[in-house]
Amino acid sequence: MVSFDIPVPANYGGAIDVFYKLKSFHDAGVKVHLHCFEYDRKPSPLLNELCAEVFYYKRDISRTKLFSLKPYIVITRNSPELLKNLLKDNYPILFEGLHSCFFLSDKRLKDRRMIVRTHNIEHDYYTSLGRTEKDLFKKYYFQNEAGKLRRFEHTLTHASGIAAISKNDAEYFSKKYDNVTTVSAFHPNEGVSVCPGKGTFALYHGSLDVGENNEAAMFLTTKVFNDLKMPFIVAGNKASRELKDALAANPNAELRSGITSEDIYELISQAQINILPTFQATGIKLKLLAALFRGRHCLVNTPMVLKTGLESLCVIRDDPKEMKKAVKELMAKPFDSIEIAKREEILLNKGFSNSHNIAQLKGLLFS
Repeated sequence: MVSFDIPVPANYGGAIDVFYKLKSFHDAGVKVHLHCFEYDRKPSPLLNELCAEVFYYKRDISRTKLFSLKPYIVITRNSPELLKNLLKDNYPILFEGLHSCFFLSDKRLKDRRMIVRTHNIEHDYYTSLGRTEKDLFKKYYFQNEAGKLRRFEHTLTHASGIAAISKNDAEYFSKKYDNVTTVSAFHPNEGVSVCPGKGTFALYHGSLDVGENNEAAMFLTTKVFNDLKMPFIVAGNKASRELKDALAANPNAELRSGITSEDIYELISQAQINILPTFQATGIKLKLLAALFRGRHCLVNTPMVLKTGLESLCVIRDDPKEMKKAVKELMAKPFDSIEIAKREEILLNKGFSNSHNIAQLKGLLFS
């Protein structure tokens, strides 16, 4: 298993998916030899408990790599030592994300079973990041990287199969590549743990330094909760100055920052509404799964649930006025056992449990 990052702590989408995938492999009796790239995180003893072996490789993040024809997120994960270690055995290989696929096309691996876990349609994702980015250098980087990723994606023709994270992504990849299977995101939820009844506030959560999350939080603060007389909490770290100012101007809004994943999960459980718009319909959002497994009412816009199979578990509104109306209605509506049973039926039996996901992935790797 080749990971783009050290997946501990599991405190952002990609790391959460990788960490709980490792845990699921371990629980299923699969011995994983983990290779991960190190750049802003330290080696974790916890990984030694889940894996047969763990290898770390320094990621070369020097700016000279920006001038490569290959995407920066790929060329900076080029380690000859990784290839040397992969060639020591004949085990199937799981590449995590297009990020880790530098050696996918290497002729020395052509007879290996190689599966790529796609976390997004990467060029779409980077195009969206460029659209929302305010900093001109970063905007250019995202736009340039999107073009490189679009061209580099062709390396997936060398894969034995693709494990797409959502049905929407699987449809896209199936038009271009063979043996595509939907394997939904791995997550920390063993079961549905929603508290029935009512909460007292609406919640948006996310990594606020990510452009799309900042855009969503600003949209909610300035266009939905701008004149609603009810508590609204935005939870996440590294909020922008514009978001801090917008929240400070609203007497009913509050920013919770400097908090842990456990704090976020507690807020999700306590909230009456988890409100989660997005303006980028790629992949599947771990925040959506967290809200559905742990939270009460879930109010979203269409891109958040498009072709996910989770549409029936959410209230979907796209217009700010319609969102306002839905917020008022849902704040007054207790969450009951019927809704909880509906969540359990779909989340646990329709392809969103870790046990289902690991069975799918084992089929791809060992068939």
